Amino acid sequence: MKAKKGFTLIELMIVVAIIGILAAIAIPDFLKFQAKAKQSEAKTNLGSIFTTQVSYFGEKNEYSDDFVLLHWEPAGQNMYTYYSGGGTDVNNLKGDSICQGQAGDAAASPNGFTATASGNIDNDTDCDFWFINDAKVLENLPTSDL
Repeated sequence: MKAKKGFTLIELMIVVAIIGILAAIAIPDFLKFQAKAKQSEAKTNLGSIFTTQVSYFGEKNEYSDDFVLLHWEPAGQNMYTYYSGGGTDVNNLKGDSICQGQAGDAAASPNGFTATASGNIDNDTDCDFWFINDAKVLENLPTSDL
């Protein structure tokens, strides 16, 4: 008689268990890297705001709190909402209703500026806040500081 070839149920269950263990280890790291990738949007756009503000200051000898005057707006679909002083914001296309209006101190004066970005990148109750100022200090603000 010929022996049957194939996998037994026990062998298949062991493979499924191994795959489950590997997934349980890999998924949290994947989510962490995904959040870091989304945060790069805020860092890049705030850096762009800094460059735009410095250029505007070179022309007008003052900083502006209005993105329209600066001729700045983020490209594409954004995870963050951007603010400068006076309540000016550039709303993201996804409509971040949880974090809107919680951007902290965003202001511009003749001598300096602060711009902020707020967004909910991991769909929990905590918002992610970033700011940049005229000294090119780019920081992530804990929610408790707002």
